Amino acid sequence: MARVVVFLRGVNLVSRNRVSMPVLREALEGAGFEQVATYVQSGNVVVTTTQAMRAVPAAVAAVVKERFGIEIGAVMRTRTELAKVVDRNPLAAVASDPKRYQVTFLDGDPDAEAVEKLEAAAVGGETVVRVGRELYSWHPDGMGRSKLGRLLSDKGLGVTATSRNWSTVTAVLALADGS
Repeated sequence: MARVVVFLRGVNLVSRNRVSMPVLREALEGAGFEQVATYVQSGNVVVTTTQAMRAVPAAVAAVVKERFGIEIGAVMRTRTELAKVVDRNPLAAVASDPKRYQVTFLDGDPDAEAVEKLEAAAVGGETVVRVGRELYSWHPDGMGRSKLGRLLSDKGLGVTATSRNWSTVTAVLALADGS
């Protein structure tokens, strides 16, 4: 049995792709996942499973499609992988506000040209660092008008991508730990 975190991409965005977290938990339990927990409404799911790790994101996305009728992307990290994401924290020296510091989780290696575009789009004190399948980004003036922030999507990266702020990342890790 493995404890894993699945980040759903694009759910509960204003009035689009509405997914009730209590209904999602129930549906995932019905699909055989155990110890299902969610954090806030943005699609952060923690489950225990015996499934092959590569199959988990697609299985969760299939439950969302079946129960809610929407197709979404899903990116997964094991509890151990997520702990390493938090331990790395390559922007700890500059990221002073966890709501403006985000991690973009990727389901594979991003296009190299896309990463170069991200680095070029970082202006006004913004910073982006790629470490494996994560992009850590600091947005001191917020995400609202950030060109870098708009580029941190799967459309330009060539892989499924979904972002969470640092507060959410650490809270989801605590949830995976049972805290």
